[in-house]
Amino acid sequence: MTPQSLSVVPLPAIGEIASGTDLAGCLLAAVDRAGVALRPYDIVVVAQKIVSKAEGRFVTLDSVEPSMRAQEIAGRSDKDPRLVELILRESSEVLRVRRGVVIVRHRLGYVMAQAGIDQSNVPGEGRVLLLPFDPDGSAETLRQVFEARGATPVGVVISDSFGRAWRLGTTNIAIGAAGVPSLWDRRGECDRNGRVLEVTEIAFADAVAAAAGLVIGEAAEGMPAVVVRGLHWSVPTRPALALIRPPAEDMFT
Repeated sequence: MTPQSLSVVPLPAIGEIASGTDLAGCLLAAVDRAGVALRPYDIVVVAQKIVSKAEGRFVTLDSVEPSMRAQEIAGRSDKDPRLVELILRESSEVLRVRRGVVIVRHRLGYVMAQAGIDQSNVPGEGRVLLLPFDPDGSAETLRQVFEARGATPVGVVISDSFGRAWRLGTTNIAIGAAGVPSLWDRRGECDRNGRVLEVTEIAFADAVAAAAGLVIGEAAEGMPAVVVRGLHWSVPTRPALALIRPPAEDMFT
C-alpha cells in the first residue's frame, strides 16, 4: 500500500451540476482538460454534493409539512421544523438533540449531524440537498464508465465532510466507494518486529477522502473532484458501507 509518491490532481472547470446531468461524462471531460488520462489504480474522488445534484436529490422546504415530532425537536434544536422533518425522514434513529444540532443515525447507517442534509452551495431559495440514495451504487456506476475508458482498475470514492466525536473541525470521509478496499483488514500480517497484527484494519477509503478534501475544500473553492494517484492495492475491494461500525459494537451512542 505504501506509495513511492502520492499526488492529488484537481479536476477544474466542472461547473454547476444540475439534476439529470451526465456526471460521468462531465468528470471524464474534466480529466481530459486536466491532461491526466486515467491510469490503473487511479482513484477519482467526487464530492457528495455534485453526485446528489446530478441525481436530483433537491427538496424545497416549502413542500415539506412538519410532523408534531419534527416541531418538538425543532423547538429543542432551534432549527426550521421543515428541515427537521426531512432529517427524520432520512434517519432511522435520533441520537442527540442540542441547540443548533441534531445527531442521527442515517438510513444508510452513518451517525451524522442533520442526516447529511445541506444548504450550502445549493442554488435556489429554500432548497436543500439530500445525500445520494445509494452512494456505493453511485460510485459503482461511475467506476464502470471510467474503466470503459481502458484503465483498469480505477477506484471511485464519494466523499463528504464529517465532524468527529471528541475532536473539533471536520474532515472528509467516504460515504460511497467502488473498486477500492474501503476497509483494509491487515490482521494476521506482521509488523517489523515479527509481531502479528491482531486488530489493525485500515480505513483506506476514508484516508483517501481526507487527502482529497485538502484540495476539494469546503467553501467556495469550486473544485468538486480530484484524481488521487500513486496508491496500489492487492486485496478484495469493499464498499463504503463496510466502514460502518455495527450498532451492537457502538459503545458511545
